[in-house]
This record gives sequence, C-alpha cells and structure tokens, in this order.
Amino acid sequence: MRIGTITNLAYVATVLLTMLAGLSFILSAQSAGRERLAVEQHLALGELIDDLDIGAENRTDDIRLYVMRGAEDELAAFYVDEKDERGFEAAAARAKTLGATADEIAILNRIVTEAEALDGIERAAVADYRGGRQEQARQAVFGPAHDAAHTTLRDSVGQVQQMISERTGAELTRAKARSDLFDIIAKSMLALTALVFLGVLYFVLKRRITTPIVAMTGIINRLAKQDFDVEVPQVARRDEIGEMTAAIAVFRANGLERERLAEELRRDQRIKDFILQMMHRLQACQTQSEIAGVVTLFMPQAFPGLAGSLYMHDEAHRCLLPRGGWNAPETSPAAFPADQCWALRRGRPHLSDASDHDVVCPHLEHGHRATLCVPLTALGETVGLLHLESTALDLLEEARLYLELIAENLGLAIANLQLRERLTGMAIRDPLSGLLNRRSLDEAVNRIAKTAAAGPHACLMIDIDHFKRFNDEFGHDAGDAVIRHVADMLQAALPEGGQVFRFGGEEFTLLIEGGDETAARHLGETLCARIAAAPLSDHGRFLGTVTVSIGIAAAPGDGPVATLLARADTALLAAKAAGRNRALTVSALAAHGFPTQAAAG
Repeated sequence: MRIGTITNLAYVATVLLTMLAGLSFILSAQSAGRERLAVEQHLALGELIDDLDIGAENRTDDIRLYVMRGAEDELAAFYVDEKDERGFEAAAARAKTLGATADEIAILNRIVTEAEALDGIERAAVADYRGGRQEQARQAVFGPAHDAAHTTLRDSVGQVQQMISERTGAELTRAKARSDLFDIIAKSMLALTALVFLGVLYFVLKRRITTPIVAMTGIINRLAKQDFDVEVPQVARRDEIGEMTAAIAVFRANGLERERLAEELRRDQRIKDFILQMMHRLQACQTQSEIAGVVTLFMPQAFPGLAGSLYMHDEAHRCLLPRGGWNAPETSPAAFPADQCWALRRGRPHLSDASDHDVVCPHLEHGHRATLCVPLTALGETVGLLHLESTALDLLEEARLYLELIAENLGLAIANLQLRERLTGMAIRDPLSGLLNRRSLDEAVNRIAKTAAAGPHACLMIDIDHFKRFNDEFGHDAGDAVIRHVADMLQAALPEGGQVFRFGGEEFTLLIEGGDETAARHLGETLCARIAAAPLSDHGRFLGTVTVSIGIAAAPGDGPVATLLARADTALLAAKAAGRNRALTVSALAAHGFPTQAAAG
C-alpha cells in the first residue's frame, strides 16, 4: 500500500478516534452532570426529609416540656416548630420539583395529613393546659394516642426517606456507572488514538520511510560518485519508496548503459586511432613486406581478441601466400589457390564458424574458431586477402565494419604499391625480355663505382651472333623470340650477386658484384656452351641454333670500374672478330692478336 494512502487512512482513523474520544468525554461529562444532579437530589430530598423528621421530633419535645414545666419559652418554641411542621405541604411541593416520584409524593401528602392529626392532639393539649387542666394535657401528649400518631408520622417519614434513598441511590449508581463507562471509553479512545499515532510513526516513518531512505542514501551517494557497481535491492513495494527504488535502479541501469556506451566509444576511438595510424604508415610503405609489417604491428593493438593473417598474390597470381600473421592464428594455411576462398569468389566478406551457419571456405584448416575472410580489392582487381579468426563469433561481427574499412584501405595501399612497382618496372626493365634496361645498367655501374673499394667486380658484354639473319629469314617475331630465349637462359644462369641487363638490340650485359675475372670467364664459357646447345623453335618453326659472343672485363684487375663497360665491349668485339660463339677476357686480347691499348681505351 502506498505511503500516502497509509498516511491518509491513519489521519482519518486518528480524526475519527479523536472525535469518538471527544464524544465520549462529552457523554462522560453529561453523565457526571447527571450524577451530580442525582447527588444533589439525593442530598436535597434527604435534607428535606430530615428536616421534616427533626421538626416533628422537636415539636413533640417542645409540647411535652411545656405541659410538664409550663414555661412560656417552651410554648414559643412549640409554635415555631409547629410553623416549620406546617411546612410539610410546601415540602411536598418542593419534593415534586426535586424529582420525587408519585409514590413518594403520595407518602409526603399522607405525612402532611398525619402531621395535621398530630398537630390537632398537641393543640388540644395546649388548650387544656391553658384551661387549667394540666393533668389532662399531660395525658394527651404522653398518652397512647399521641404516641401512635407520632409513631405513624415517623414511620411515614422513615418510609419516604427509605424510598427516596433507594431511588436516588440507584439513580446515583446508574449515573456513576454511566459516567465511568463513558470515561473508560474516552480514555480508551485516547489510548487507541495514541497507539495509532505511534504505530504510524513506527510503521510508516521508521520502517516504511526512515529505514529504506537511510539504505537508499548510501546507494545514491555511491551512484553520485559514478560507482555503478553498487547493487540496488529489489523490493516488491508498490508505494513511493518502491517507486524511488525503481527509479534508482533505472538510474543505475542508465549509468551502467552510459558507462558501457562510453567504454564502447573509447574503444571505438582507440580502434579508429590505431586504424588512422596504420593508414598513415601504409601510405608511406615502399614494399609489400613493409605493408605486412605495419599490418601485423597495428592489428593486434586495435583488435587484441582477434588473430589473423595477411595474404597476397604470388608473382604469377596463381595462389595466395601469407605475408604476415598476428596472435597465432590456428586455421590459416601456408598457401592456397584463390578459388578455395568464398570471399575471393564472391568479392565480399565471408563469415565461417563451427556452427555451420554458412558454407566454410575450403582453404580453412580444421579448427574450432570462427573466421572472417575479407578480400582486398582495388580498381576491380583482387590484390590479397585479410583473414581473421576468433573463439567468439560476436567479436568478429562487432569488428566487421572496421575490418572492411581496413581491408578497403589496405587493398588500395597494396594496389598503389603494385602500380608503383609496375611503373618502376616499366621504367627500369625492358618490356620484351623482362630484363633490366640500359638506364638501370648505368645506375648500377655508378653505384659500383662508388663502392668499388668493397671488392672485385666483373662485367660480361653479350651479343647474339648473326641476329639479323633471324629477322630476315623468320621475321621480327622470331627475332623477339630469340631475344627472350637468350634472356631466359641468362637469367637462369645468373650467379649470386649478379644482374643481367639488356644493353640494346641483341646485346646484353651481365654485372657480377664480388666476381673476379676467372669466375666471369668460366661463366661466359658456360653460357656460350648452354646457349649453343639449346635448340630454338617459335610457333612450331625450328629457328636453328643460337650462339653468342661474350666480352669479359674485370675491375680493378684490368682497369677501373668507370671503363668497365668499354673494356668489356672491346673484348666482345675481339670475340666476334675471333670467330664468334666464344668468351674473351680483356687480359686475353693480346694472345688473340688484339692490341691491349684498345682494351685499355
């Protein structure tokens, strides 16, 4: 029940009890008045009867003393008492006004008659005594007739006195009982009112208000200090305290929700900061390994509950290779074809979990984690895959939007890097052979010249023998095939520390950092033998045998790095003049009849 209702009921009950107590006091006062009136009637009637009785006795005594002693003062007293005795009629009338009953009035009237009879005997005795008949007067007042009349009068007075005493006593008893009853009722009402008041004070103020409010005060103070861990008691009350408790519970729930939202906001902001930092660093990456390093560094910071791997295409775009991983992923394979991933097939993120809510990617190894594959695309081309996994599916679903945002920017970064590498490759490589071009050769020679003190270097100038014959007999497509054939064999025989360049036309250059003349001569001879032994065909046409002539120079053995290319070219001219399909070093030019000055120049 609501406190306001209880308070109103208590107020009404208190008012009613107070009114009843007041009414009881009024009735008690009225009963006390009746009791007092009854006492007054009792006393007045008693006094009236006593006066009548005493008056009758005094008159009889006076007349007897007079007839015995003849004293005139006794006679005067007799007449005075007789005057009072004659007040019986007035006494009867007065008794009626005092509330005497009809029976009592009848006895009083009889007393008046009896008093008159006695008065006649006494008057006759006075007359006899005055007439000299003293003995007769004495016989009259002391005789049986006088005694009988006097006794009858006294008996009547005693009877009416007893009746009045009994009646007024009963009325007095009833009035007193009624007064006591109403007094008890009034006091009971007051006591009940006090009990109700005290009960309201204890039950409402202490138990229903004070105790809960004291308990709620501590909770409110803790909530005011943002301590939302405090537990709000569950109460089944439907009053104001219950509503206040429910409101406090709602306030706590709202506070917890605000804390949760604030924590989510802080977490989102932290994730956004990490993502922003990662995006800035991705834009500055110059190689795919740097991109993988940035991703593996920031992903576990932004999403500590997720493990994952970054996959990129191999050079032939036949399969995806892992470039980096974080938080020890369990289900990521070493490599897999692109068609084994549903995300790469559909071009959209694909979620797989152990509950089989969707088809599982074939490339996933056996595991109990939920996985999310996000394709990395840019300009309509797939450049890689972002693979995420977690023991909780909810973590993946919550982070999915951010992961897709990361994948979009990561795809753009990889695509930009690949485009940059492609443009760089176009600038430094020959489009026909795929080898480094003349510009790259000049840069490499300049770099070697700056670091020539670090060790020996060797250069092989290579020229395809009778290349014009292939163009004239088989066409330029065949000539291009010959160039690609020789370039592939040079690339396949390239030693460690070596680089092969297309110098121009049918000429190639091979630089070996850290290689001496002996090793270079051995390599040149090997190349001549392998190329000459390898038959060549183009689109089903046999093109014959291809041979090459090679000139070899070394630095600093036979000259500085600055003239390394010129000296190798001189050796090449000598090899061609010596019959082609051979490799000559600068140091062997004199033995073949070539002047060493030309080599030195």
